[in-house]
Amino acid sequence: MCGLTGFLSRQANVGYQQQVLRMAETMVHRGPNDLGVWVDADFGIALAHRRLAIQDLSPAGHQPMVSANGRYVIVFNGEIYNHLDLRKALAADQASWQGHSDTETLLALIAAKGIDQALTQCVGMFAFALWDKETQVLTLARDRLGEKPLYYGTQNGVFLFGSELKALKAHPAFWGEIDREALTLLLRYNYIPAPYSIYKGIQKLPAGSYLQLNAAFQTSIKHYWSASRIAESGQRNQFRGTETEAKVELERLLCQAVSGQMLADVPLGAFLSGGIDSSTIVAIMQTLSNRPVKTFTIGFGEEAYNEAKYAAAVAKHLGTEHTELYVTPEQAMAVIPLLPQIYDEPFADSSQIPTWLVSQLAKQQVTVCLSGDGADELFAGYNHYFLGKAAWNKLKLLPLPVRVLLAKVITGVSADKWHELFVSLQPLLPRKLQLSNPGDKLHKLAGTLYSDSPEKLYLGLVSLWDDPAEIVCGGFEPVIAVTDQQQWPDLPDLVQRMMALDTLAYMPDDILVKVDRAAMNLSLETRVPFLDHRVVEFAWRLPVEMKVINGYGKHVLRQVLSQYVPNALIDRPKMGFSVPLASWLRGPLRDWVEALLDENLLKQQGYFNSPGIRKKWHEHLSGQRNWQYQLWGVLMFQAWLEQQ
Repeated sequence: MCGLTGFLSRQANVGYQQQVLRMAETMVHRGPNDLGVWVDADFGIALAHRRLAIQDLSPAGHQPMVSANGRYVIVFNGEIYNHLDLRKALAADQASWQGHSDTETLLALIAAKGIDQALTQCVGMFAFALWDKETQVLTLARDRLGEKPLYYGTQNGVFLFGSELKALKAHPAFWGEIDREALTLLLRYNYIPAPYSIYKGIQKLPAGSYLQLNAAFQTSIKHYWSASRIAESGQRNQFRGTETEAKVELERLLCQAVSGQMLADVPLGAFLSGGIDSSTIVAIMQTLSNRPVKTFTIGFGEEAYNEAKYAAAVAKHLGTEHTELYVTPEQAMAVIPLLPQIYDEPFADSSQIPTWLVSQLAKQQVTVCLSGDGADELFAGYNHYFLGKAAWNKLKLLPLPVRVLLAKVITGVSADKWHELFVSLQPLLPRKLQLSNPGDKLHKLAGTLYSDSPEKLYLGLVSLWDDPAEIVCGGFEPVIAVTDQQQWPDLPDLVQRMMALDTLAYMPDDILVKVDRAAMNLSLETRVPFLDHRVVEFAWRLPVEMKVINGYGKHVLRQVLSQYVPNALIDRPKMGFSVPLASWLRGPLRDWVEALLDENLLKQQGYFNSPGIRKKWHEHLSGQRNWQYQLWGVLMFQAWLEQQ
């Protein structure tokens, strides 16, 4: 796991070496073990690499790396899990290896097969920049699901790229105008979806694609793998076996993925929350390991936010070497000032706080950690899938005036009051109604009552601000995959369509960003076995009936896990990885919020129309509504802006 950066410049050589070194030094956290630079001033190309050594700790793994035939130069971030198999399959004339790094394997594969074939044969997570000396073409590529980041864009005649925005900002050509369209998207989703970034002219390379730039600065982007196409083809060619056969095949693929991702020359462990996803990964790891797997979790004193006791029970059953840390509110809130620097652009998933804390805990003992991310999108794990489908089936039967009245009744009671009611009735409620943060979910559901199509209902479920363009001064909300019905995958079931859209946007631009930036800030590599593309492709071949039974998701995955862990240890309502943000904003963080949302400051900065924000802040303070997530998006932009 590493950090890469570089540029292609039309300008005369004015210190290329020093410029690219400055860019690389901004990412020392992504690669504290080594620094490398390669420059060809005649063509205006400079590449730099920060290395976190995971495989082949010797100098033979040093980057930038030149191919054996001398044609290609690469800087690579990530892991190719099947690279040893790829080595065996390469022709005999490629068998003279300098070391055993996957970067060297990838270079040899590209030299032998070309970019397209190399990418389709690789199993892994990666981003890389490749310079072809012969054709003078720069290629930027990103893995299928978007686990590894890659930003790029032209600024003042220089094409910049890198793993993090801070590297691009270090180049003197960077001018960095804030993109108000991206800011509008941030308020809608609490993250900025690809291809947008917070800066005009700088984009995120989409998952499953590669970009090529020639000497004339002409670019083309090709998608070599598409989650949308995989979902559609999977449902057209569904798995025809029995449920038992599906369980066996899923377990085989997961064992294959976990086994490949346990390959490392450094200490390795796993995050363990005690839920279905992480427990499945850890259970398989422990089966494949000849020693106790190191597992890590954090806990909170607030019962509603604490999963540590469940993780401890699973760890004890599996026999892992378990480490837990109970975090005080003060320790958690101390992370907040670090967030703008960690995430580089405004990012407002508040679970970024516990994610950084558990990464910090793990880094004390290991350099690589496996996680259970990705299963919710593949196996229908989110509550909003079932709530959304059930709501739409009922909504379409009710006249709009009745729905509007019902929405007003629901929102007329504060989220906190709804929460108290649900807690008092919990012993009497069926399991599917035993929700975490029920008041927030009811208020969110109330907002969907105005929907006139399932697509608008989904947008309502994933939205924070209903009309963010009204809040951003000069704001305009561009169309992305979630809002363009022409881009929706052709899938027959609403649950499937929501899963696919989450895979296209929420997972790569929220979940994977959150984990990558938090962990890599601490020089910790994270790996996600559920996102092995062979697992993903099989999951999309399964009929929805094998994933959803009686309103509960992950059915076939539960069947796999039940062979390792008793149902009693994991059979409970889904909990989010969250913090008590609502009460923090009203209490210990109140002065911080007041300073960032000061009306005069907002007017002076000119990014937000302050009345709508101030109204939500006062309603939140009074307890009338819980606007924690809407306010957090604004606060994360304000905190980020303060540090620019």
